[in-house]
Amino acid sequence: MYTPDPKLKISISKEELSKLPTMVYPAEVTLVEDAATARTALRALSRESIVGFDTETRPAFRKGQTHNVALMQLSTHDRCFLFRLNKIGISLELKDFLENPDITKIGLSIHDDFNALHRSSEVNCKGFVDLQNYVKPFGICDISLQKIYAIIFGERISKSQRLTNWEADKLTPGQQAYAALDAWACLKIYDYLKAGDFHPEESPYAKTKEEGEDKK
Repeated sequence: MYTPDPKLKISISKEELSKLPTMVYPAEVTLVEDAATARTALRALSRESIVGFDTETRPAFRKGQTHNVALMQLSTHDRCFLFRLNKIGISLELKDFLENPDITKIGLSIHDDFNALHRSSEVNCKGFVDLQNYVKPFGICDISLQKIYAIIFGERISKSQRLTNWEADKLTPGQQAYAALDAWACLKIYDYLKAGDFHPEESPYAKTKEEGEDKK
């Protein structure tokens, strides 16, 4: 069990982040746009003990405007399933999967996802781990997926597709890769930290809290 140095602080600046190579999504993508595909996907996912999780919602550009979750990403190590909720909704089988405490789902800022999901479905999500909390004992102070991934793996996740229309009739290859990567990255981060492969004191972005205060 890793025992952190309580004085250790790991954080990456925007300038440091911008210099890193861009991560390319390495696994497969399956679009889930009908009930039959959803059932097949959930059978595969239910055989996993841990999956990555994320959602995408059509951006709102007017004050007070909100949209329901358009896309839910559930990722194994080699494939990400993109559930197009704006087309198929949350089925009873998907609800059961999200409420199954025996399958661990790894996400980031998951309460934001839960609140968004509750606008369209009464789902009581269980078995979730929030990376924003999980990384803290390792001295990682940043809370965005992009920065956490960069600190651990030295690569940058592009956010160029974030504000695109997730309710579009067809998702572009760029949208699909972006959405899949976020869920896949959550799983990869969790596995890497849990395995003890990350050594905080050796991080190029590590400093003591006193050093951080001196630079302010």
